[in-house]
Amino acid sequence: MLHFGTSLRRFFRLSAHMQLLPVLESGDDPLIGGQAVIEGVMMRAPHSYCVAVRRADGEVVTQEGRLERPSEKYRIFGWPLLRGLGTIGQALGLGIRTLRYSANEAMPEEHKSKAKQGQPIPGWMMALNVIFSLGFFIVLYKFIPLLLTTQIQNRVSWLDGQIGFSVVDGLIRLAIFLTFLTFVSRLKDIRRVFEFHGAEHKVVFNYESGDPVGVSRAQSFSTFHPRCGTSFLMVVMLVSIAVYALVPFEDFWPRLLARVALLPLIAGVSYEVIRFAAKRQGSAWSMMVAPGLWLQRITTKAPADDQVEISIRALEGAMALEQEQDGELVVA
Repeated sequence: MLHFGTSLRRFFRLSAHMQLLPVLESGDDPLIGGQAVIEGVMMRAPHSYCVAVRRADGEVVTQEGRLERPSEKYRIFGWPLLRGLGTIGQALGLGIRTLRYSANEAMPEEHKSKAKQGQPIPGWMMALNVIFSLGFFIVLYKFIPLLLTTQIQNRVSWLDGQIGFSVVDGLIRLAIFLTFLTFVSRLKDIRRVFEFHGAEHKVVFNYESGDPVGVSRAQSFSTFHPRCGTSFLMVVMLVSIAVYALVPFEDFWPRLLARVALLPLIAGVSYEVIRFAAKRQGSAWSMMVAPGLWLQRITTKAPADDQVEISIRALEGAMALEQEQDGELVVA
């Protein structure tokens, strides 16, 4: 019974982190980006990544790997709209792998001794988490907002139009999102992840400034970064309002199925909006990412020096592997 309780806690802990993956990732295809994981940070360059995790005994462990951009592997992912799907899909896949690695390494030794040797978190648990997280997302952000808006429509006549219906549906979805973020940010484990999220942003800012990367220099930068996945999700919320207003269905179930089916289109359009706005800093388009910057007051926290050290270690590992690959390409 004790072992079952431990496994159940680990399952829901992973589920909470899985729901936050889009928030913790870079929403674009940058030279350098990253993601907070459990007791660590993953940093990625165009063709490499490194995740650094601090174990319970204080030892820092890393995992490095090579990456191939989706557009380099499949030309179709270089096209507008589809390039966003390729980038986001790769980021989520990498996020799940590095989250599993961090959970395995950060697990206290007494829990590891009870788990299967070499694989504390089994593959079936990760697969079940992905399925659970997807279902949770659809219920929380598609089914419930649509259900509540439909109930309101039955009492308010002006919601009969698609535009008004979509706006109210979007506002309810945004309220649920903000409530969820505020709630999970109060959990001890998640607050730690948000601190590592802040450390990742500071180190990315430090690298992009051209100054030597170091703890004291990185700590002088903000935790709010315009390429954060939080900004991407806020753009998704806004774009979905416009897209759903064009859906002609009026019955509940066709509307729900359309909302699920249109997720790839909304993600692709949102990626293009973020990409376009990033090239026009200071213009009206840059206001599209402003709500995401405000929301990072929840999703990023001021990190301690040792958390910034972990982020720097991940950056160094990713850049070392990137330079190694550049050398191989030159030799070839």
